[in-house]
Amino acid sequence: MTSRIPLPDLLAGLAVLGFGLIGFWQAWAIPVSPLYAQVGPTVIPYVVAAGLTALGASLVGTALRGGWSHRIEELAGTAPPNWRALGFLFAGLVANLILIGPAGFSIAASVQFVLVAAAFGSPSMARDLLIALPLTLLVWFLFVQGLGVNIGAGLLEGIILRMLGQEPV
Repeated sequence: MTSRIPLPDLLAGLAVLGFGLIGFWQAWAIPVSPLYAQVGPTVIPYVVAAGLTALGASLVGTALRGGWSHRIEELAGTAPPNWRALGFLFAGLVANLILIGPAGFSIAASVQFVLVAAAFGSPSMARDLLIALPLTLLVWFLFVQGLGVNIGAGLLEGIILRMLGQEPV
């Protein structure tokens, strides 16, 4: 244990703690209709704020006990960055941004899923696509039908809605 408090570690912890407190403040400012009996629009913001606050407090505590960055410095230079994996991750983000409007959620998210899986070393893009399409369609369906949140119907969603006798929104 070092006797000196590492300033970067302390500042990082205080920043995360600050974000958590700002999250509580902003969640408190969300207007809540009296129609909500149980779960309202502030539940998730409060959960996220609590998580950030707990993480920030933990980081501040770790910084006060000597910090964590010295461990990171010990590991620095042990392995070069994997540019191929980073490229796949970046391509997945860009593909989602480009495809979400014209192709819809399921196609955009499936392409992103496949590219991120490739970044993590998956050998089969075809298999990943066969996993991604049903998964993203399920997520889309749960948002639209289960939660009533319209995240937009794209090409694939429109076909499924028509098969179910509904019009795409």
